[in-house]
Amino acid sequence: MSVLFHHLRVHQVFGANTDVGKTLLTTALVRASSLTGKAVYYLKPVSTGPLQDADDEYITRFAGPKASSIQSRCLFRYSDPVSPHLAAQREHGADEAQLSIPSDGTLVKAIRSHIHECARATRERAHMYVETAGGVHSPTLSGSTQIDAYRPLFLPTILVGDHKLGGISATISSYESLLLRGYIVDAVMIFREEYYRNWEYLRSYFAERDINVAVVDPPPPKHADPALNLASTDEYYQNIVPEAQNGSVFDLLNHLDDRHANRIEELNTMPKRTLDTVWWPFVQHGLFKEEKDVNVIDSASGDEFSVFNGRRTQASVDSTKSLLEPQFDGSASWWTQALGHANPALTMAAARAAGRYGHVMFPQGSHLPALKLAERLVKSGPGKGWASRAYISDNGSSGMEIALKMALRAYAVREREHWTNEELAQGRPKNLGVLGLKGSYHGDTIGAMDACEDSGVYTCEWHDAKGYWFDPPTVGVRDGRMVVSLPPAIAALTESGEAEVNEGPIQVVYSVEERLDSDLAEVYRAFIQDMLVKITSQGDLKLAALVLEPIVMGAGGMIFVDPLFQRILVDSVRSSPCFSKTVRREGSWSGLPVIFDEVFAGLYRLGMERTSDVLGVTPDVAVNAKILTGGLVPLAVTLATQSVFDAFYGADKADALLHGHSYTAYPVGCEVANESLRIIDGMAKGGAWDEAKAAWRVAEGESPKVWSFWDPDFVGELSKSEAVGEVMAMGTVLALKIAGDSQGYQSHSAQKLLEGLRVAAEDDESSFGINYRTLGNVAYFMLSLNTPTETVRHIEDRIWRTLQPAEA
Repeated sequence: MSVLFHHLRVHQVFGANTDVGKTLLTTALVRASSLTGKAVYYLKPVSTGPLQDADDEYITRFAGPKASSIQSRCLFRYSDPVSPHLAAQREHGADEAQLSIPSDGTLVKAIRSHIHECARATRERAHMYVETAGGVHSPTLSGSTQIDAYRPLFLPTILVGDHKLGGISATISSYESLLLRGYIVDAVMIFREEYYRNWEYLRSYFAERDINVAVVDPPPPKHADPALNLASTDEYYQNIVPEAQNGSVFDLLNHLDDRHANRIEELNTMPKRTLDTVWWPFVQHGLFKEEKDVNVIDSASGDEFSVFNGRRTQASVDSTKSLLEPQFDGSASWWTQALGHANPALTMAAARAAGRYGHVMFPQGSHLPALKLAERLVKSGPGKGWASRAYISDNGSSGMEIALKMALRAYAVREREHWTNEELAQGRPKNLGVLGLKGSYHGDTIGAMDACEDSGVYTCEWHDAKGYWFDPPTVGVRDGRMVVSLPPAIAALTESGEAEVNEGPIQVVYSVEERLDSDLAEVYRAFIQDMLVKITSQGDLKLAALVLEPIVMGAGGMIFVDPLFQRILVDSVRSSPCFSKTVRREGSWSGLPVIFDEVFAGLYRLGMERTSDVLGVTPDVAVNAKILTGGLVPLAVTLATQSVFDAFYGADKADALLHGHSYTAYPVGCEVANESLRIIDGMAKGGAWDEAKAAWRVAEGESPKVWSFWDPDFVGELSKSEAVGEVMAMGTVLALKIAGDSQGYQSHSAQKLLEGLRVAAEDDESSFGINYRTLGNVAYFMLSLNTPTETVRHIEDRIWRTLQPAEA
């Protein structure tokens, strides 16, 4: 929603409080801008009180000798001189208020639309001032605080300071509130009140922060006689905004113009500077060498980036196009976003913990953010009913390294009586490996990479794949119907020998318990047991853990594995004679410890808090990250059973889990995670997703096994597209595989086919670009947990229309 123009400088004016002279000083700016020969636009988004007292009327009244160059406008006007939210409620009436009062989204869209109108109205350099109401936290029409409501616009800000008693504190507090929400504060304006001299203190305070403070003489006392008051006020403006164009107000204008120009210059130079100094993750720099390939993100709010597109539009200094355009964050910023960018509740949580703790070391320690997070995850979250311990680290890959250490040690300790003399001499076995699935990915640290097959993609020179990986059956929607695709080795064991099996619609496929007695389940059991016998009877490598990405393997290509196969694999590993040495005890693991890598799939990314609710089995170790902190800061938690914890318990420090990070249990991350989980729990239990769930249920009143924010009819129709080979949707995720492309990760087909999505549709002013990610021949799109329904429908429409030329 953010806007930026070469020729139109726009500043939003916030006040540190009510009655600080915000309109008086904005009038001075408007008048000064007009005297420099520029067109000037003034906007009061919301006004309350009689028309004769309205701020936009005041601006017109004292516009000065160049009044013809000034356009003044108010968008929403209410006659009652009270707070906007109360004025709106009284005017609309209590019964209809909720339906009639403009939402924050409506308000912001109206402001943005008006700014665009003003930009189109002139090609000459112009100034615009958007004056807010009251203080920074005064309510909007909907009742939310205006500092949050206006944040998507991300307009550079002028803060009018409070010159009265207590004004120093009010001004600094307002500034910090703006700063916490990412606003660019270009200047502070304040009256020169000589008794309290707030301006003197604030000028010094803001100088240390490189913020210009314009000090302006205060207005004369108000006359009882309207004619005398009008004359004295006009004389006041002639003094502080002289036609000679000198003084503090004009100095401020020059400063604001410089800041505007510097911002554009910075954006212009960022692509080249990036190409010269930055090494991107997962990008082949040989393919992206031009400045146009750099996606410059100026800010982010909600689900959108605000991206600098000056290099694409080649906007000149007199262009009427915004240099910024909205771009939907279609990968949820690598799967981390859950509640939108710049979420104020998460920002405040981070500030709260940073202010209280900063970072504190954690060995033998405790602090409330970490303790509450551990208790929440173990007792009522994804660990409920099976986990007893939570290890808090700093990212998903680290969390998986810890999980592997836990599982391998648990296996080694239980198998100690079977160690060889060499292993006893070494103190531990060294030839341990894992069991997993082809296409899995657990992070880019060396140990996590070693727990995956050598695919040639997520590897390095030190990579030493340790284990065996099954080629799993997958599920997806093809030509309007749900199919289970079997690898050749499994298909050969079925009665039909076909590679595709129709197990029924999606709700049936994910009813795992009901499918356990099916013919396909017997095929899976026979295949897995036969393979376990072969694997364990050859080679020196000992399988010591089962490592799974439940339900879907993300980085491997959004591979939706048949949940029945994963369930039977867990059951088989825990009961197979191949691992009979490890006999299950009450509350303890059997066969092999089972690790669930839920870094991607956990915490409602797929519409469920934990994947074990679908699979019907719980792990021995599980890792959560990504959504955990709502996309604000990195954090991961590895959950473990008591029996796994006991493998490290003893009197010898060498037996402990000797693993740690400087930022283990980072208080800021823990506090943000607690706040994020609190909000998500409220959405899950408060019916926020009921409409989406209803579209996926089979019968009225029935809760679907799995569901998605993506419309099921859209998914079905998309699967019939000639350009699409297979589609799958669950929770926030939509994945589509390009038809006729077998190159996998090395392919560029998905990137090329959908390239048109990256920019907004030219024929739709409300449109936005979509920043999506591809995994070779697979394109995926991801939402937040609070993405508006109308946004989802718009993205679906853009995807559908983009694919149509490929079918022509």
